Amino acid sequence: MPDINLTLNGQAVSGTVENRTLLVDFLREGLGKTGTHVGCDTGQCGACVVHVDGVSVKSCNVFAVELDGSKVTTIEGMANADGSLGVIQQAFQDHHGLQCGFCTPGMVMTAAALLKENSDPSEAEIREYLDGNICRCTGYHNIVKSIQAAAAEMNASPVAAE
Repeated sequence: MPDINLTLNGQAVSGTVENRTLLVDFLREGLGKTGTHVGCDTGQCGACVVHVDGVSVKSCNVFAVELDGSKVTTIEGMANADGSLGVIQQAFQDHHGLQCGFCTPGMVMTAAALLKENSDPSEAEIREYLDGNICRCTGYHNIVKSIQAAAAEMNASPVAAE
Protein backbone atom coordinates (compact mmCIF):
# COMPACT_ATOMS: atom_id res chain seq x y z
CA MET A 1 0.00 0.00 0.00
CA PRO A 2 1.39 3.41 -0.92
CA ASP A 3 2.19 6.20 1.50
CA ILE A 4 0.86 9.65 0.66
CA ASN A 5 1.75 13.07 1.96
CA LEU A 6 -0.66 15.99 1.92
CA THR A 7 -0.92 19.45 3.30
CA LEU A 8 -4.29 19.34 5.05
CA ASN A 9 -5.72 22.63 6.25
CA GLY A 10 -2.18 24.03 6.34
CA GLN A 11 -0.63 21.09 8.21
CA ALA A 12 1.57 18.34 6.78
CA VAL A 13 -0.06 14.90 7.13
CA SER A 14 0.74 11.47 5.80
CA GLY A 15 -0.81 8.06 5.70
CA THR A 16 -0.81 4.66 4.10
CA VAL A 17 -3.76 3.98 1.83
CA GLU A 18 -4.99 1.30 -0.47
CA ASN A 19 -5.07 2.34 -4.11
CA ARG A 20 -8.88 2.18 -4.03
CA THR A 21 -9.32 4.43 -0.96
CA LEU A 22 -11.41 7.46 -1.79
CA LEU A 23 -10.28 10.84 -0.55
CA VAL A 24 -13.44 11.23 1.53
CA ASP A 25 -12.72 7.95 3.31
CA PHE A 26 -9.08 8.86 3.91
CA LEU A 27 -10.12 12.22 5.36
CA ARG A 28 -12.83 10.79 7.60
CA GLU A 29 -11.40 7.44 8.64
CA GLY A 30 -7.67 7.94 8.18
CA LEU A 31 -7.31 11.50 9.39
CA GLY A 32 -10.40 12.00 11.57
CA LYS A 33 -11.70 14.97 9.56
CA THR A 34 -15.37 14.04 9.79
CA GLY A 35 -16.71 17.44 8.74
CA THR A 36 -16.57 16.25 5.14
CA HIS A 37 -19.79 14.27 4.73
CA VAL A 38 -20.55 11.20 2.64
CA GLY A 39 -23.94 11.70 1.07
CA CYS A 40 -24.33 9.68 -2.08
CA ASP A 41 -20.96 8.10 -3.00
CA THR A 42 -21.70 8.97 -6.62
CA GLY A 43 -20.65 12.63 -6.84
CA GLN A 44 -24.18 13.93 -7.18
CA CYS A 45 -25.00 15.53 -3.82
CA GLY A 46 -21.93 17.70 -3.12
CA ALA A 47 -21.81 17.02 0.64
CA CYS A 48 -18.19 15.87 0.28
CA VAL A 49 -16.77 18.94 -1.50
CA VAL A 50 -13.24 19.90 -0.47
CA HIS A 51 -10.62 22.06 -2.15
CA VAL A 52 -7.60 20.38 -3.73
CA ASP A 53 -4.88 22.82 -4.72
CA GLY A 54 -7.51 25.57 -4.65
CA VAL A 55 -10.07 23.76 -6.82
CA SER A 56 -13.41 22.35 -5.61
CA VAL A 57 -13.46 18.56 -5.79
CA LYS A 58 -16.09 16.05 -4.80
CA SER A 59 -13.95 13.90 -2.56
CA CYS A 60 -16.03 10.77 -3.17
CA ASN A 61 -14.87 10.88 -6.81
CA VAL A 62 -11.11 10.93 -6.37
CA PHE A 63 -8.67 8.40 -4.99
CA ALA A 64 -6.52 9.60 -2.10
CA VAL A 65 -3.38 8.15 -3.69
CA GLU A 66 -3.82 10.51 -6.66
CA LEU A 67 -3.34 13.51 -4.39
CA ASP A 68 0.13 12.81 -3.03
CA GLY A 69 1.78 16.19 -2.55
CA SER A 70 -1.46 18.16 -2.87
CA LYS A 71 -2.89 20.88 -0.64
CA VAL A 72 -6.33 19.91 0.64
CA THR A 73 -8.72 22.17 2.52
CA THR A 74 -11.75 20.73 4.30
CA ILE A 75 -14.59 22.45 6.14
CA GLU A 76 -12.42 22.34 9.27
CA GLY A 77 -9.89 24.50 7.45
CA MET A 78 -12.48 27.22 6.84
CA ALA A 79 -12.47 28.28 10.49
CA ASN A 80 -10.38 31.19 11.73
CA ALA A 81 -7.00 30.47 13.31
CA ASP A 82 -8.52 30.84 16.78
CA GLY A 83 -11.15 28.18 15.98
CA SER A 84 -14.04 30.61 15.58
CA LEU A 85 -16.25 30.37 12.52
CA GLY A 86 -14.90 31.81 9.30
CA VAL A 87 -16.85 34.49 7.42
CA ILE A 88 -18.80 32.06 5.23
CA GLN A 89 -19.50 29.68 8.10
CA GLN A 90 -20.72 32.56 10.27
CA ALA A 91 -22.95 33.85 7.49
CA PHE A 92 -24.55 30.41 7.18
CA GLN A 93 -25.26 30.47 10.92
CA ASP A 94 -26.49 34.07 11.00
CA HIS A 95 -28.76 33.76 7.96
CA HIS A 96 -30.11 30.27 8.65
CA GLY A 97 -28.31 28.71 5.70
CA LEU A 98 -28.41 25.35 7.39
CA GLN A 99 -31.22 23.19 8.61
CA CYS A 100 -30.21 19.62 9.29
CA GLY A 101 -26.61 20.59 8.48
CA PHE A 102 -25.80 17.58 6.35
CA CYS A 103 -25.16 19.53 3.14
CA THR A 104 -23.57 22.49 4.91
CA PRO A 105 -19.88 21.51 4.63
CA GLY A 106 -20.19 21.02 0.88
CA MET A 107 -22.24 24.19 0.49
CA VAL A 108 -19.68 26.25 2.42
CA MET A 109 -16.79 24.82 0.42
CA THR A 110 -18.62 25.45 -2.85
CA ALA A 111 -19.51 28.98 -1.73
CA ALA A 112 -15.85 29.65 -0.93
CA ALA A 113 -14.86 28.55 -4.42
CA LEU A 114 -17.53 30.76 -5.97
CA LEU A 115 -16.52 33.80 -3.95
CA LYS A 116 -12.89 33.25 -4.88
CA GLU A 117 -13.90 33.39 -8.58
CA ASN A 118 -16.62 36.01 -8.27
CA SER A 119 -16.56 38.29 -5.23
CA ASP A 120 -20.02 39.73 -5.89
CA PRO A 121 -22.22 37.08 -7.50
CA SER A 122 -25.86 37.67 -8.33
CA GLU A 123 -28.57 35.42 -6.93
CA ALA A 124 -28.79 33.66 -10.30
CA GLU A 125 -25.01 33.11 -10.39
CA ILE A 126 -25.06 31.65 -6.87
CA ARG A 127 -27.90 29.30 -7.71
CA GLU A 128 -26.15 28.16 -10.89
CA TYR A 129 -22.85 27.58 -9.06
CA LEU A 130 -24.61 25.49 -6.41
CA ASP A 131 -26.06 23.23 -9.10
CA GLY A 132 -23.92 20.27 -7.98
CA ASN A 133 -24.96 20.54 -4.32
CA ILE A 134 -28.20 19.14 -2.96
CA CYS A 135 -29.96 20.34 0.17
CA ARG A 136 -32.38 17.65 1.28
CA CYS A 137 -34.23 20.15 3.47
CA THR A 138 -34.73 22.46 0.48
CA GLY A 139 -33.14 25.37 2.31
CA TYR A 140 -31.79 26.95 -0.85
CA HIS A 141 -33.30 30.39 -0.23
CA ASN A 142 -31.40 30.87 3.02
CA ILE A 143 -28.26 29.28 1.59
CA VAL A 144 -28.28 31.89 -1.19
CA LYS A 145 -28.91 34.66 1.38
CA SER A 146 -25.99 33.35 3.44
CA ILE A 147 -23.64 33.44 0.47
CA GLN A 148 -24.77 36.95 -0.43
CA ALA A 149 -24.14 38.08 3.16
CA ALA A 150 -20.69 36.46 3.18
CA ALA A 151 -19.84 38.18 -0.10
CA ALA A 152 -20.95 41.54 1.27
CA GLU A 153 -18.87 41.12 4.42
CA MET A 154 -15.82 39.91 2.52
CA ASN A 155 -16.08 42.83 0.10
CA ALA A 156 -16.37 45.28 2.99
CA SER A 157 -13.37 43.89 4.86
CA PRO A 158 -10.04 43.21 3.16
CA VAL A 159 -9.03 41.00 6.11
CA ALA A 160 -12.16 38.82 5.73
CA ALA A 161 -11.48 38.33 2.04
CA GLU A 162 -8.15 36.64 2.85
